[in-house]
Amino acid sequence: MNLPRMRARISLVLAGCLSLPLLLTGCGTQAKAFASQEDFSSTVTYSRLFDATAAQTCEAARRALLSQGYIISTARVDIVEGRKSFQPEPESHLQMEIRFVCAPDTPDGKVSLGFVTALQDVYALKKSNNSASLGVGALGSVSLPFSSSNDAMVKVGSKTISNDAFYDRFFDLVKRYLVVEEHAVQPK
Repeated sequence: MNLPRMRARISLVLAGCLSLPLLLTGCGTQAKAFASQEDFSSTVTYSRLFDATAAQTCEAARRALLSQGYIISTARVDIVEGRKSFQPEPESHLQMEIRFVCAPDTPDGKVSLGFVTALQDVYALKKSNNSASLGVGALGSVSLPFSSSNDAMVKVGSKTISNDAFYDRFFDLVKRYLVVEEHAVQPK
């Protein structure tokens, strides 16, 4: 192999090696990078201790959700799930889903830990107008709009509620229903 040909091959290999990181960087900019959304910093936002069994705590959470107009989809001794719909504007729709999980926190089960998360889905009305084409052999085709449209609610966003005050109010309501339940079962 002669020296000029060897230099040409080395130059091509070096050029390829140097351009590969630039090429990969260019490809990486097409996909949007998101920072980590979770930092695991809060331990009090989503959980509270209750002086009650897990079953009593979940029953109080069920009653709390019912008192606010939630439709209960799951109600067991260890989990309660409820959903409520809102329509803040004519062409938008919100749906809130709350999941409450109850777990014993002491060996005797008289203290329980309640975990709650609230997920809010946002829907928007999407309209699509329809048109018709009419083809006539000698004249060609004519496109005519007509008034028919397809309207559909399309999910445009979803987020977990992270507002401490929202969860504080929910836990206060659960505690209120626990107190009511304690008074209801005490002998007179």
